[in-house]
Amino acid sequence: MSQESAPQSSTVDVTVPSVARMYDYYLGGKDNYAVDREACEQLSKVVPSTQVLALNNRRFLQRVVRWLATEHGIRQFIDHGSGLPTQDNVHQVAQRVDPEARVVYVDNDPIVLAHGRALLEENANTAVIQADMRDTDGIFDSSEVTRLIDFSRPVAALFVSVLHCIPDSDDPGGLIKRVADRLAPGSFLVVCQLVSEDAATRDFVTNFMAEQTHGQWGRVRQAHELAGFLDGLEIQEPGLVEVSTWKPDGDIGPKQLTLEWIEYGGVARKV
Repeated sequence: MSQESAPQSSTVDVTVPSVARMYDYYLGGKDNYAVDREACEQLSKVVPSTQVLALNNRRFLQRVVRWLATEHGIRQFIDHGSGLPTQDNVHQVAQRVDPEARVVYVDNDPIVLAHGRALLEENANTAVIQADMRDTDGIFDSSEVTRLIDFSRPVAALFVSVLHCIPDSDDPGGLIKRVADRLAPGSFLVVCQLVSEDAATRDFVTNFMAEQTHGQWGRVRQAHELAGFLDGLEIQEPGLVEVSTWKPDGDIGPKQLTLEWIEYGGVARKV
């Protein structure tokens, strides 16, 4: 649920909740402030499945990266809206398969930049850059990306639980197309976002998060809208699903007991 809609800044505003820090709190992290925790508590009163949803989303990310690395030989990853470092980050999963796997994390939260660089300072195959994930040209042409990523070979571009941070006016579907157009055939795009088929839930969460984050939010969407973002790409089995059901590691994940909203997505391949 990492936020990418705000302008870049090197300072941290502790009076306004950050989506990245709220996600960190839901995952049991320590890099959050009272304002983030209060926003999470208010959100959970109305949508009580949110913490389990966040945990399942993180596990989906880890499964996807492992699957791409082991089953498809992907060795290059760009994680858009990566959020704060936690256990089993993308580079850790990918580099267990191949220590030479290369990963670039992209986020616009200055806390993510500081913590990520501290974590990765001794990992030459991994980098973190502070950027707005909508700035595809700026990201792809940045020195860290060009140092690590060979765009003549397949890349996995990750958009995990971030598209709901992009308003319709900024065309999240267009963002996915721009990124796909820059990638080699055989590349993959991993996408998921918060969806609900209940209009009241969509309206409440969208309005609540927009107010809490001072407009740094997009919209909770419906499932069919996410499918439209992937037009022209080959959606991989098992298709677009609630993410805890995407190639699960047995029956060991936390159960989302209420379904007022879900994290919905999957993997698509550029052919």
